Amino acid sequence: MTAAAKTSSSVTATCLRVAAKADRIENVALGIEQRTLACVRPGDALVEIKAAAINPSDAKATLGLMPHAVFPRTPGRDFAGVVIDGPAELIGKEVFGSSGQLGIGRDGTHATHLVVEASALVEKPANISLAEAAGIGVPFVTAQEGFRRSGMSKPGETVLILGLNGKVGQAVTQIASWQGARVIGVVRKDEPYAGHAHGEVTVIDSSRNDVAATVRELTGGKGADIVYNTVGEPYYDAGTKSLAHLGRQIFIASTKATVPFDIFAFYRGKHTFFGVDSLSLSSPEAGEILRELVPGFASGALKPFPIKPDAIYPLQRAAEAYVAVLGSSRDRLVFQPNG
Repeated sequence: MTAAAKTSSSVTATCLRVAAKADRIENVALGIEQRTLACVRPGDALVEIKAAAINPSDAKATLGLMPHAVFPRTPGRDFAGVVIDGPAELIGKEVFGSSGQLGIGRDGTHATHLVVEASALVEKPANISLAEAAGIGVPFVTAQEGFRRSGMSKPGETVLILGLNGKVGQAVTQIASWQGARVIGVVRKDEPYAGHAHGEVTVIDSSRNDVAATVRELTGGKGADIVYNTVGEPYYDAGTKSLAHLGRQIFIASTKATVPFDIFAFYRGKHTFFGVDSLSLSSPEAGEILRELVPGFASGALKPFPIKPDAIYPLQRAAEAYVAVLGSSRDRLVFQPNG
């Protein structure tokens, strides 16, 4: 059925703007501009942003580290808010969403309002706040897309997560344990798992232990059915040596472009490697992935990241927030553009 016709309303939005790339995050020139936004294409929706997460990729894109980033633009990939224009059945709905395009190749979510495809909007479960919904985005989309590509983890399988306490690592842990898999996670120092899980998460401190040998010991010599490598090259060797026969490894990032590749181990182990690039996902594609996770959030099986009061920023403190997200902060940071 064709969506109902939109009204012709427009809004004056307050938008964070980045005009050009910088050499260091401390030198990024962020401005605030007033811009007129309206639904102009069939299928558009206009959302009043109540919260917008601040991702490391948002800050990195201001440094020119994303080759398809355009300038000038409004940054921001994740959002939650209320639909104020668009298809009639969506008006007044509390929604959230994410994207690989928003804030990178087109104007994004670090603003008081956003025009986006209505098909990208996901209705927010009633049991989570708008700030929490805004924080789901990139980490859970990335985590779920890896499992969609490689095959969802199953009861009885072992999932090894390299970079356990990063936001994607925590999302992977939640999804894998929700599906009944055993989770083993790798950290760089002596620390416990920081997130939510269904059941015990075995933690390996890579600064003190041989990761592959420990995984073999924990699995009776079998190895991990799935290695979810959220770090890339630093853990490539450990992850590959931890794979079970017929194991699959998922990559989402790396610090270096190349690694030593043992082709004998690869084909003798019948391994499969999967690459996940969340930046390639359109807003509607990200929305489709998030809808798969909504039942988990609605039931309480999946938990959004906690949003601490001191992790909430106004747009006027954007420069400070961008430095924090690339620095020592491990909190989920969000803007509340409308106060």
